[in-house]
Amino acid sequence: MSDDPTLSSAGVQAIPTLFDPATCTRKGMCLVTEMGVKGDPFESHSLYFEQHGTGPEKILFIMGLNGTLWSWYNQVEYFGRKPEYSVLVFDNRGVGNSGTPRGPYTTSRMADDVIALLDYVGWTAEHDLHVVGVSLGGMIAQELATKIAERIISLTLTVTRARRGLLTWLPSLQGCYALAKAMVITDRPKKIPILLDMLFPQDWLDAKNSDDAQGRTNRELQTMEYIRRFDVVPPQQLMGSVSQMAAATTHNVSPERLHSISASVPKVLILTGTKDQLVHPSGSRWLAQNMPEAEFVEWEGAEHGLAAQLKDRYNETLERVFREGRERLANRQQVVAA
Repeated sequence: MSDDPTLSSAGVQAIPTLFDPATCTRKGMCLVTEMGVKGDPFESHSLYFEQHGTGPEKILFIMGLNGTLWSWYNQVEYFGRKPEYSVLVFDNRGVGNSGTPRGPYTTSRMADDVIALLDYVGWTAEHDLHVVGVSLGGMIAQELATKIAERIISLTLTVTRARRGLLTWLPSLQGCYALAKAMVITDRPKKIPILLDMLFPQDWLDAKNSDDAQGRTNRELQTMEYIRRFDVVPPQQLMGSVSQMAAATTHNVSPERLHSISASVPKVLILTGTKDQLVHPSGSRWLAQNMPEAEFVEWEGAEHGLAAQLKDRYNETLERVFREGRERLANRQQVVAA
């Protein structure tokens, strides 16, 4: 992990990537300075980011609890190769190659990090951004949409929640146990099975992957994928892990703010899986109840890792959302002009 906001250009370029280098147009460190109560800067940290693709449609992906930008592998590989898209992925504060400022964190401050990054890379135009957040990333995305709704064309909230209720923020007993073990176990052969069982259905893990010529199971392929990530990602500090957990458990967006987001952003999708054991599906249902203009989709049998479990379906759904966001924006502009 880099806590040095002045990391040299050569140092940044030396950070290994799991994505296709041919699609990478930019990588770097964005310096974020937090302000004190009286407006004085009191702490700085850096965010590691990568841009892929050169198309006009800009996609920002925000990862969840203790996950790095590599968790968006299936999405970057898909959208980063398409000529119509540009993709921005990054490590949240407290994980990966980004800095670990003092905690606890809040989703509001983590959203401020994202705004600093967007400003840094020049993604500042109105109605020019598709935002996709998963889990904690979906919570950060809600705060982001509250702060810069005018920049956003579409907002996809995946396996996430908005209110701080016992049922909605607390994972299942199995999920709590798995989270606790995953936070303290550092031995990779022991940690990876815990992560897989926490994110994916057992029958899917044990099934053979239909795209794999060698006939390996999804469990085998996901294990290999996690080993690749652990090989290039610096170990997470306990401060970062606990502080991100604090941001997730204290997150709370009122119905009034959700209504405002729903009315302001041209297209909002709320997506969950029926078997999610980390963020209860009722959290997404409550979101939908308080975002009347939003589309709500619940995938039968999907768990928390649905972006990887059902990667093709997820990517196709995102493309539809992006397209509908553009169409709704054009319709709004026509109404205003009439």
